[in-house]
Parts: sequence; structure tokens; C-alpha cells
Amino acid sequence: MLKMTNKRQTLILEIVREKGFASIEHLAAHFSVTQQTARRIVNQLCDQGLLRRIHGGVGLPVSNQNLAYESRQGLNFEAKRQIAQAVFNFIPDGASIMIGLGTTPEYVARALADRKKLRVITNNLNVASAFARNPDVEITIAGGTLRPLDRDIIGDAAVRFFSRFKVDVGIFGVGGIDEEGTLLDFYSGEVQARQAIVANCRTALLVADASKFGRSATVRGGHVSDCHHLFTDKPLPVDFQRIAEHYGDKIRVVGDGRVQAA
Repeated sequence: MLKMTNKRQTLILEIVREKGFASIEHLAAHFSVTQQTARRIVNQLCDQGLLRRIHGGVGLPVSNQNLAYESRQGLNFEAKRQIAQAVFNFIPDGASIMIGLGTTPEYVARALADRKKLRVITNNLNVASAFARNPDVEITIAGGTLRPLDRDIIGDAAVRFFSRFKVDVGIFGVGGIDEEGTLLDFYSGEVQARQAIVANCRTALLVADASKFGRSATVRGGHVSDCHHLFTDKPLPVDFQRIAEHYGDKIRVVGDGRVQAA
């Protein structure tokens, strides 16, 4: 089962993401709890790698590295669930699909786990595990060196692996998206694997919750225009209106599986 963040923790994450910093005093007053209680809650978030301790309060983690995978699983889980349900409605039985790295693609895999006659090609062991109990799904996994904490395979081996196939749908996440529409990740191997999926599918689906817009990551590779559909949970932020205007036909804003064009 995916690790869930409780409602109060989720609200604290939203406050810090919006402001960049929150003091213990402010959080205690905001939630009408003691400072000791507020500190205990944020310490739990810091221990998960979701926040970073700063004197007097908490801030966002450093931007040159991603959060721990288990921490990301529980972050924005409702948004990821809705995106996954919308992708479930998009993909028919019998499709061949590539699914890449990240927690949102894993949510998609869990949503699709009981579909019939899928052929799944992936470099993500969490994705493979989601489908493993369904004998009606054929699973092909990349060989190569495993990143144990993320349970995935990146690098030249993964790129060569994806290049051996041509599938109906490619599904991939991203570390961040900048205001120009550039796709960002934390490691060059993640970018290479993602671009290999895009190059070897007929329909490319980018799945990214609203927190990815404006999120900083160090390795650039690809653009929003590379995907055929971008599934997200909220309308794009004001700073991304140029992207919304230019690529609105690609953007699908979801809610409980229902999809609206941006």
C-alpha cells in the first residue's frame, strides 16, 4: 500500500511550497495547536525528506536532489490518483504501453493493474510489481543496473531496451516543468530513459501533478510539445499561461477521472 500523508501534513506542505518557509510559531497558530505539536508534525515531514529544517521553522528541500521515493509516494496522492484514473479511462484493453520512472506512473500502473491483454514494457520494478498478479498482462522489464532506493533501471541499458520496441502508448513523469515548457529531471539517466519512451511510442502521455510546474531540477531534456497529452490535476499557474495558450490542445485537467481541456 502507498504511504499516505495525513491532511494536516498535506496542508503544511502546501503552505511551505507556496511561501518557501514557515515558522513553527506560524504553523502552531494556523492550526490552533501548541508549538510542540507543530514541531512534532514538521519533524515527521523532515524525516521523510519532504521538508528541510531551518532555524525557527521549515523550508523546502534543496533543489538539486529529488525526495526519497517513499516520501514522494505519499505526496499529492489524491492528485496522482485522479490523474491515474483519467489515464485508465484513456487506455483501452489490449494496448501495448511503456511506463517510465516515478511515483505518478506507478499510480497509473496500479490503476491499470486489472486491465485485460495489456503488454507492459518498463524499467520500473514498482510498475512491474503492480501488474504482476494479473496473468492477462505481459510484462517485459529492462535489464541493467538497479537503483535500489527507486527500484528502477536507467542509463544506456534502459535506452537500448526501449529502442527495441514500438508501442501504442508511452507514459512518463517528470521532475519539473519550467515556464518555457522545458522538462526537467534530477539525473541525466532519467532524461535519457524518458526520451527513449517518447521516441518509441505512437502516443506520448506526460503525467504531472500541479506541484511539478515551476519545480526546479538540474537536468533539462525535452519539452511539453513532445507529448501528445499532458494529464494534470489543476489549471496551469499564471506564470504558465503562455504554455497553456500554445499547447492547450494537449493539456488535460482531471478531476475524479473526468477530463477537461485546458
